[in-house]
Amino acid sequence: MLAGKVIVRTVTLYYIGEVVASENKGFLALTKCSWVADAGTWHVALRDGTLSEVEPYPADDTVLVNLGAVVDIAPWHHALPTKAQ
Repeated sequence: MLAGKVIVRTVTLYYIGEVVASENKGFLALTKCSWVADAGTWHVALRDGTLSEVEPYPADDTVLVNLGAVVDIAPWHHALPTKAQ
């Protein structure tokens, strides 16, 4: 089971958040989630936490990401983004 902060790469975009549940009928549930339209250079985003375009969801929302659209999931070793940029 996944746990902690993750960055999820889907077939189109990215999501960063904290895993609530990973076995939720084909969905990954994230809290404190942000939709990332542009992660910039992938290795820099993972190494430094630098992102180019971020849109946070409201803080108390739980976001469900369809696992059928997921390319990969990596740990996020940085503070979760909380401000739009």
